[in-house]
Amino acid sequence: MAHNQEPLDKTPVIKFNGQDFNSLWDRCLSRGLPFEDETFPAETSSIGLKLLQGKNLSSLRWMRPKDILKGKSEPHFILEGASRFDIQQGKAGDCWFLATLGSLTQNPQHLQKILMDQSFSHQYAGIFHFRFWQCGQWVEVVVDDRLPVLDKEYLFVHPRNNNQEFWPCLLEKAYAKFHGSYANLHYGFLPDALVDLMGGVVTSIDLHFPSDLVMMVKTAAKAGSLMACATLAELTGEARRMENGLVSQHAYTVTGAERIQYGRSWEDLIRLWNPWGNTEWRGRWSDGSLEWQKTHDQQKRLLYENKEDGEFWMSCQDFQDNFSCLFVCNQFPVSLNQGNMPHKIWSQMMFKNRATPGNTTEGLPRDTQYIFSVPEGTESNNVIISVNVRLQNLKAKDKFPLSFKVFKVDPQFQPFWKRLPPTFFSQFRNAIQGIVFKTKSNLTKYFSLSTGTYVVVTSAHSEAVEFLLRIFLKMPDGDRNLGSNFNLTAPKASLLENGSQESIFHRYAQQGLNMDATQLQSLLNQEFLKGTPGDTFSLDECRSIVALMDLKVNGRLDQEEFARLWGRLVHCQSIFQNTQNRSGVFLSLDLWKAIKDTDFLAGTSISSELLDLMTLRYSDNSGRVSFPSLVCLLLRLEAMAKTFRNLSRDGKRLYLTEMEWMNLVMYN
Repeated sequence: MAHNQEPLDKTPVIKFNGQDFNSLWDRCLSRGLPFEDETFPAETSSIGLKLLQGKNLSSLRWMRPKDILKGKSEPHFILEGASRFDIQQGKAGDCWFLATLGSLTQNPQHLQKILMDQSFSHQYAGIFHFRFWQCGQWVEVVVDDRLPVLDKEYLFVHPRNNNQEFWPCLLEKAYAKFHGSYANLHYGFLPDALVDLMGGVVTSIDLHFPSDLVMMVKTAAKAGSLMACATLAELTGEARRMENGLVSQHAYTVTGAERIQYGRSWEDLIRLWNPWGNTEWRGRWSDGSLEWQKTHDQQKRLLYENKEDGEFWMSCQDFQDNFSCLFVCNQFPVSLNQGNMPHKIWSQMMFKNRATPGNTTEGLPRDTQYIFSVPEGTESNNVIISVNVRLQNLKAKDKFPLSFKVFKVDPQFQPFWKRLPPTFFSQFRNAIQGIVFKTKSNLTKYFSLSTGTYVVVTSAHSEAVEFLLRIFLKMPDGDRNLGSNFNLTAPKASLLENGSQESIFHRYAQQGLNMDATQLQSLLNQEFLKGTPGDTFSLDECRSIVALMDLKVNGRLDQEEFARLWGRLVHCQSIFQNTQNRSGVFLSLDLWKAIKDTDFLAGTSISSELLDLMTLRYSDNSGRVSFPSLVCLLLRLEAMAKTFRNLSRDGKRLYLTEMEWMNLVMYN
């Protein structure tokens, strides 16, 4: 089923292992006993033997923060705001997760929605909960606060500088539970953590090609993106501190970029943070370097701090020489080379499904076809297709369990676009190639596609897998937007006055008394929509509107009913114009906002499942919603909600005879 991504607070939350935080919290408070998580027990199995080899397990203890501190001070969940400097990596090689977390601290609003409001003081019960994104939904993970301590030292992430802030330790524990154990966090992929914490799409920037890194980083930061990078791996396959201060095969957070005056020229700098917290770059522009001492740029006092906190500056040239790739994650792709904000130029289609090996008919794909259309004027780097698979289906050593191919649909097959016949695949075997990168749970391909209709075909390799397929389409530039062939203009103020409404009604109504669907169609397309014909009201849409507004149930609108409709049309027009993006296109991902902002729908609530169905019903296969479609959706939603309230006795359910049901649904 197709749907568009909602903001975090609008997306349904799945309870990991079926554990409900509030129920467990209340039970612990009523019993007066701190929570003990049986699904992630305080045992070596939750750590993993890989991380415990050669260690004295007899001294391993699982202790709560209050017991670790032994009354010397009180533990805090967050103290004076969450910061990357609260994090210090432990024995697990999970820098890929911690570098992402460090970047997330620079987006406090999003971080707060993952951490939520928690504390060690208010109704403490030894239980905490966090959220991670997976397969189009947010998953809430519950943990107790028992942390593994070995030889009186924290085994994994621990508070820095005795600040006694435990949010990073507990969040890491929840992420370990989400992955099965701490050992499963030992070496991973940066893009996986970026997606798990943002729910977005990852843009991979190859640092070996010349680019304006300062502008790229600033653009991404302005868009609220997460940014991280990694050093090259060595033959040993182990992270090692090198002579220049960098750590091999290690992830870093990108925290800033600036252009600074140095002598008679300018130097491009980039700022990084190391999750180890005490190991920094020693080359040019490092803390205490000659370059900082010689520069007289006024920005120096704002940028330069000589601290052993893991954060440092380096030149962009040194950065490109020592790092292989920059990963940027946002809800939408960020066009870093253009300085554009992500949501201004991309639309999105989402499909959640389950792939089964052998799901074919005579060797051809069955029920795994996803159609999209590429508009004119966007043929350069204009399509990104991303697949996210459910983590619980995977084992640590598994390869990516799913693949997909993209084919262009010849016009002769376009009448069958909802279900392409076997003859399509027998004649068009050559899939379109794209730039690919894949990790443990994410596969992304970048394409430059010509105008036309395309199909994505997915297939599972060895076992069934749940997945989310997202297709990101670059929208046309402003000179090729909806307004170039269709102009939705607001009626003049005089048309909104009662006298003008009467005048326009009488001009189209039969004998000046009432109006049928045909006359309404002429009125709307000639009076309400000005400009070259484009997405005009169809006769079927006008019949639907008449049925929804026809209070007397006679198949026509009288003057009073028309006046009520006209007021709603004007309001719908305002909603449409205020919600559509800069290119003049209204996307299905904005339907939730349009519904929320519609005055005559005040008090009407919708579920995510209903929003999915309305997206399917009222958007085209490129994710665009026309103005007539939006009008029909909003009017029908109002009518159905009012009908339910009028017929329901208790506000929860209806009882209708078969004929009453048929009369209701077959007309309205």
